[in-house]
Amino acid sequence: MKLRKFILLTATLLLATACSGKPANNQQASTTAKNKTAKKALVVFFSHAGENYSVGNIATGNTKVVANYISDIIGADQFEITTNKYDGMDYKSLCDLAKKEQEQGLMPDFKGEVYQPATKKKVSLTESIHQYDVIFIGGPVWWGTYPQVMFSFFKKHAGQFKDKTIIPFTTHEGSGLGSCVSDVKKAFPDCKVTGEFCIAGHDVRKGRATVEKWLNGLTY
Repeated sequence: MKLRKFILLTATLLLATACSGKPANNQQASTTAKNKTAKKALVVFFSHAGENYSVGNIATGNTKVVANYISDIIGADQFEITTNKYDGMDYKSLCDLAKKEQEQGLMPDFKGEVYQPATKKKVSLTESIHQYDVIFIGGPVWWGTYPQVMFSFFKKHAGQFKDKTIIPFTTHEGSGLGSCVSDVKKAFPDCKVTGEFCIAGHDVRKGRATVEKWLNGLTY
């Protein structure tokens, strides 16, 4: 009889434990942008500081703010496309130059390295691109698409991105995504392009939650 009671008591305890919903199980079941995928991500972006429409003269460009959100939320590395071509220009002059570059198909020079926040190191994109499964590509929308300096990047590096998943995003003041998604598809024909996102430039500094919601909804 005592043995029977012991067995019944043990079975009851085991059942209670299984149904108790321990914290460890809850943690495994939770899905956040940072732990729902083991795929390694890189954010490639161009961002313009200085005078911007609607937000005035800013020290950090709108797209860079979004890129920093992405890196912080999912642990992505960064490649910032930089050029001194537009330094110190007022908004109207910049618009005129951007239109001229697009109409004439000009390809401004650019610089950049992969920055790895976890190690605080900068490395060559060519040497490190094999690490990444997912590439976020972001920039402002100038005259309906990305700035021409980004197309300079596309021309140089598109061949290294074969079979990657590319996720385009933009900051804008009314243009939305423009033709950025179709232009990325043309530039990277051997990649899967999905999950596009846009946010108004004047909203980015209070838009972390919006960016995080987008990231949480991605499947790749």
